[in-house]
Amino acid sequence: MTLTLNKAAEILQKHVTEEHLFQHALAVSAAMGAMAAHFDADAEHWRAVGYLHDVDYEKFPEEHCLHVEELLEPEGVDSADIRAIQSHGYGLCTDVEPISDMEKSLFTVDELTGIILAASLMRPAGITSLNVKSLMKKFKDKRFAAKCSRTVILQGCEMLNMDIAEVAELCIQGMQTEAEALGLGGNEE
Repeated sequence: MTLTLNKAAEILQKHVTEEHLFQHALAVSAAMGAMAAHFDADAEHWRAVGYLHDVDYEKFPEEHCLHVEELLEPEGVDSADIRAIQSHGYGLCTDVEPISDMEKSLFTVDELTGIILAASLMRPAGITSLNVKSLMKKFKDKRFAAKCSRTVILQGCEMLNMDIAEVAELCIQGMQTEAEALGLGGNEE
């Protein structure tokens, strides 16, 4: 079965209740859509995988990524998609190394979307006015969104053979398409 965004949303509803996890799922999904477009891949499919990436996090925070298969296999999710989701925890909670462009992208944007989200919340116009230059200032400040691993992001960019600014630009563009749903539309009158 090719995973769709609707199916991903249906599955996530069964395993997640916390609003911030749905927001993060949407942010990663939107960023993955932009990454898919960059790689000339199926944007909806990549978005669906991105949306589901933390499917086991709420129930198993200490064993994140280790329960993905048992939750998604019964749903008919393709083994390649399960592997992609497991690979976003590479070196942190799994030894599943990202190999495909989709896997490398998910590994990279997971943490990066957190910094973009935090930076957008500080702006009156939200993500609508966020640019790469502003984001990179926040990125360099290790105290800003301190839980988002710059090491993982840079490792992912290296895997992708892409510059951090290029990946950040794509992620911002992707997330801008979901600005309102993410609560990042800003509050300027």
